[in-house]
Amino acid sequence: MKPNHQFKTSLLFTAFLFLAYLAHGQSDGDPKLTEVWEPEPTVVTPGDGTAPPSDAIVLFDGTNFDEWKGADGGEVKWVLADGAMTVKPKSGMITTKKVFGDVQLHIEWRSPKIVEGKSQGRGNSGIFLQGLYELQVLDSYQNRTYSNGQAGSIYKQHIPLVNVCRGPGEWQTYDIIYQAPLFKADGSLGRPARITVIHNGVLIQNNVELEGPTKYIGKAKYKAHAEKLSLGLQDHSNPVSYRNIWIREL
Repeated sequence: MKPNHQFKTSLLFTAFLFLAYLAHGQSDGDPKLTEVWEPEPTVVTPGDGTAPPSDAIVLFDGTNFDEWKGADGGEVKWVLADGAMTVKPKSGMITTKKVFGDVQLHIEWRSPKIVEGKSQGRGNSGIFLQGLYELQVLDSYQNRTYSNGQAGSIYKQHIPLVNVCRGPGEWQTYDIIYQAPLFKADGSLGRPARITVIHNGVLIQNNVELEGPTKYIGKAKYKAHAEKLSLGLQDHSNPVSYRNIWIREL
């Protein structure tokens, strides 16, 4: 009988501990005290496929250059045809009339179907966030070049995690989350720029920290600039095409 008595005592003690645990949990208060109701997130209607969401600014819908200006601040000299705009070699970079800081950007691009050149001379262009920080556009389909200069690289800074380039003449997508740098009152850097890039549905840059504005030669270095600047598309003398460009300010 003694073992049975010990078992009952142990069982009662365990039950007591369990009830004490429940009582302690309930004593923390009303769960509604940790519910937050304000502010209520704004309702945004998503687009179908790659169509823009309802709060996006459409920068290019294939019909005009209304949101853009040419290299000299005047008329855009690129070619507009078949719902796309294509670099006219030697006409210069184009930039948005509006200026931006932190953004989500969707952009589609296509390298020429007829392959000419190799390495950096093949389907080369670039997307310049704030006109200063380049996400490389290049035909990197079976086209070896330096890794921090291939498609999807943050030019001369970050190598893409993988190469998911489609073949020449095929449309490709970049979906970009960009956090602009912040500068202190004395001009020193308060927060570096960061970028995440998804190329053709695949993550290739994972919230990487930028070292400074893009430089072809030498190390990048920050210099204070405005909080918002224009987005730029590069003329690198190759007839690269762009379409379906939209942006959301964050």
